[in-house]
Amino acid sequence: MRLWKKISLVLLAVFLLAQIPFIYNRYQFGQLHDKIANLQSQRIENSNQNFKDYKGIIHVHTSIGGHSTGNFDELIDGAAKNNLDFVVMTEHTAPLYDTSALTLKGAIGDTLFVNGQEVETSTDRFLLLDGSPDAGKMNRVAADDFLDTIHHQNKLAFIAYPEKHQDWNSNFDGIEVFSLNTNAKKMNPFFVFFDALWSYYSYPELVLAKYFQRPDANLQKFDEVTRNRRSTLIAGTDAHSNIGFHLLGDDAGNKIINLKIDRYETIFRVMRNHVRLETNQTLTQETLLQALKNGRTFIGLDVLGDTNGFNFTAENAKESKTMGDEIALGDNTNLKVSAPQNARFVIFKNGEKVGEESGVAQIGFPVKEKGTYRAEVYLDSLGAPFDKMPWIISNPIYVK
Repeated sequence: MRLWKKISLVLLAVFLLAQIPFIYNRYQFGQLHDKIANLQSQRIENSNQNFKDYKGIIHVHTSIGGHSTGNFDELIDGAAKNNLDFVVMTEHTAPLYDTSALTLKGAIGDTLFVNGQEVETSTDRFLLLDGSPDAGKMNRVAADDFLDTIHHQNKLAFIAYPEKHQDWNSNFDGIEVFSLNTNAKKMNPFFVFFDALWSYYSYPELVLAKYFQRPDANLQKFDEVTRNRRSTLIAGTDAHSNIGFHLLGDDAGNKIINLKIDRYETIFRVMRNHVRLETNQTLTQETLLQALKNGRTFIGLDVLGDTNGFNFTAENAKESKTMGDEIALGDNTNLKVSAPQNARFVIFKNGEKVGEESGVAQIGFPVKEKGTYRAEVYLDSLGAPFDKMPWIISNPIYVK
């Protein structure tokens, strides 16, 4: 046998042997899928007579703002198939036209679309809700001036890419503590490729979630900020629907072979923002943005199970408060956290872990000190990495 044939056979054997771990991962994804389904069958229905949960996505792009090949039909279809209540668009800006005026706005089917923008100032980047015709001119404006301008217009600005943010003393409204796009850039491309090769067709969301990491640095920064002021944490998909390939096609979008990995329909199943509105309110752009401003929202890694029904409240003899609220410290002030499944609950005060309990669907925590308290919930029974990556991340309650 010629040398090149021997080398080819050896390389082929090495390649086939290297697939064994990924074939096993395919089996594990199936086991994980079954575990999640079993947990969902044991779901505990929690009702809250004062609030209703609305689930949706923040930080979404289409071809309007560039950097994306996604179109409106694909986006609307992805939202509808996931029964989303809202989608916050954040088109990239352009200097000569208003991208927010060209994207989706208002109710389409059962989904409310908000026409925001992703805005770059001279130092920092923000998600602007809702958009502005002047946003494309802000690249030479300091962050403080930009924030003053948009707040006078009753708009909100959330820090995008906090790992790159510079001016932490500016008057922003919140922080995008987790970004699917940013997390994806940290994934090992070799392992992701072969996991995707064997498992993405059957378990696309789980393949992505396997590589999620708790955003430690961003949560630490958020906790530092909220020691002294109120703010809101959110998760962003940064969905572009632009990863994949096609063979043969035309400018009208007709493609013979088209493989797209990050379809809106897929990405929208993974992680969502859940917003709480009082039961006498209806979901509109105004009520949605007000709830985000007030911190009445939590992050749910819904690929692991529906997080609707999560509650985080503080009570004393005089009043009951929820996420984003302030409550006075008293002898009988208690926090209560509940989830729709048995899980591990962790309570943080000013970023420091002060309480933890496992294997239950709710916990109580007596508050002895003033501070900023928030909760995280973990599904340890699903194994790594979900013993370290939260299923739920709440916004704070401020005990004064």
